[in-house]
Amino acid sequence: QVQLVESGGGLVEAGGSLRLSCAASGRTFRTYAMAWFRQAPGKEREFVAAVNWSGGNTDYADSAKGRFTISRDNAENTVYLQMNSMKPEETAVYLCAVGAFASRLTKNYAYWGQGTQVTVSS
Repeated sequence: QVQLVESGGGLVEAGGSLRLSCAASGRTFRTYAMAWFRQAPGKEREFVAAVNWSGGNTDYADSAKGRFTISRDNAENTVYLQMNSMKPEETAVYLCAVGAFASRLTKNYAYWGQGTQVTVSS
């Protein structure tokens, strides 16, 4: 059974940093792309960042560029999201996902985690 488990969420002040982790189990994901999305209450799921199978290519939402960094450790089947200079409007549940290729579209990801809550206080 495929499982994605996110961790690292919590409460942070505006301008602060958090590092999220997503551990994959059940199969080997080293040949797949991994991504982070977020969803705030009452809003659609929003792309944040994606990384290809090797970690050599990354993609970021405009809002994340220069502040967030996505990386992966294929030996550990884990993807990370380092978030710096966080803003209150980035309060959301952050979810990781696995797909055949890096994409900004939710429909291209077959497996999803349950998410981890990130709250940025002003």
